[in-house]
Amino acid sequence: MLPETLAAETRPKVDDRGSFAAGIPGGAFFEGQWQTANMTFDVRDPEDGFLLWQVCESTSAEVRRAIAHIHRELDGHEWPLRSRREALERAAFLLGEQSERFAKIIAAESSKTIREAEQEVRRCVETLRLSAAASAELEGETLAFEDSLVGKRKTGWYRRHPIGIIAAITPFNDPLNLVAHKVGPALIGGNGVVLKPSSRTPLSALALVQLLLQAGVPSGRIAVVVTGPGVSETLVSDPRVDLISFTGGPGTAARIAAVAGAKKFLSELGGNNATVVLADANPEAAADAIVAGAFGVAGQNCLSVQRVYVHSSLFKPVLDHVVCRTESLRIGPKLDRTTEVGPLITEAEARRVADWVEEARAGGATVQVGGRRRGAYYEPTVLTDVPGESRVVRDEVFGPVVSIVPFSEVSEAIDAANDSDYGLQAGVFTQSIDLALAVADRLRVGSVVVNETSDVRIDSMPFGGFKKSGVGREGLKHAVREMTEPKNTIINLSGPAREQMDRIS
Repeated sequence: MLPETLAAETRPKVDDRGSFAAGIPGGAFFEGQWQTANMTFDVRDPEDGFLLWQVCESTSAEVRRAIAHIHRELDGHEWPLRSRREALERAAFLLGEQSERFAKIIAAESSKTIREAEQEVRRCVETLRLSAAASAELEGETLAFEDSLVGKRKTGWYRRHPIGIIAAITPFNDPLNLVAHKVGPALIGGNGVVLKPSSRTPLSALALVQLLLQAGVPSGRIAVVVTGPGVSETLVSDPRVDLISFTGGPGTAARIAAVAGAKKFLSELGGNNATVVLADANPEAAADAIVAGAFGVAGQNCLSVQRVYVHSSLFKPVLDHVVCRTESLRIGPKLDRTTEVGPLITEAEARRVADWVEEARAGGATVQVGGRRRGAYYEPTVLTDVPGESRVVRDEVFGPVVSIVPFSEVSEAIDAANDSDYGLQAGVFTQSIDLALAVADRLRVGSVVVNETSDVRIDSMPFGGFKKSGVGREGLKHAVREMTEPKNTIINLSGPAREQMDRIS
């Protein structure tokens, strides 16, 4: 049930939510300095609109200054690999020490419950640690001149070199760890970074930049700007930016690509993830996983379960258990440790999700549970009989809504799961490893998870998808490869000394 009011006892005794961010020295960071001018952009708690903090509204000229400063620093100041690795290792250690503060910042500015925020901080510690360990990816290898027609009297090798300046643009739903997924690999690769976090959740990113500087990252290697007229366009179009790493929606990605011109562009653009429950699956285990995967972070997760295809022989037991578990979820204030589902990031997003559900209902869909909104909260919602053209099954809902559909033949379920413009991840439940692998081979997605839903990711794996789900792969060592370029060194050994050795031999 939707909460009637926010329980007063779950709020801080004195409403000091803004104090969680009070240690951040400014509302932007560039040219090696924290910026405090024009801190006029409000950052509010989506739960009740409470003003948490204010950040800078930057200008296009300031963005160009930030890029120019990093460009000069890259040309003029070496930052050895060992020092880069040690800085990221220290950052991971410091984040572990400051985990409570960071979790409170995440929970205050985002949709995450305090327990979800704590989990994100733990993951971010791992992300920074793995970024440091990815230093090994930069060593390269020797070139096979001996196995080449043109390789006589030559030897050589390649090593990976920084690509240059990276524009990192991150979303609101993982405001700390997704920043680390871009900044960590960029820095270990020797690059400079201009970070543009979501204006809805910038405090986590600013606090992380503060921590990275404390850990030893040179101030000339990193900048962060949050918002302001023309900021994003100026950042992605500047010719000194060598690579754009973006997480967000396909529409925004298309606009970035149109403005950016001929630049390397890495993008993770979300999913419309399917889970297939085959006839021999455990229905209760599948249902429990579906509920967890569909409604965590109020469904605002690119890996959320959105479409579920269940064999007709298990459709009723799976649906009944999903409905029962969904009804038992506790919706409430984010700082209450018993809360399982918090608000969406804005009331406007909750209204959009409600509109999509009403559209499906008008087309014949049945709301099995949920389907109500109050403010930024939207009840976890289970739909059946959903028309195939409805947006809740065609597009990425990014809200707490899951549609459950019966099927008779395995090929029918695979075709339905693949019938999407997205291809990020999928889940399949079965007791047969042969059948699991056969289905996995036919699903056109970046990852297939057996006996779990799509909502599984470890931070070291190559992460991304097919079709509209993006270009390139994240995952620390894989991102390091994307953010560096191989550079060959070739030595011609045909000088006088070599000629003398040839005569002797």
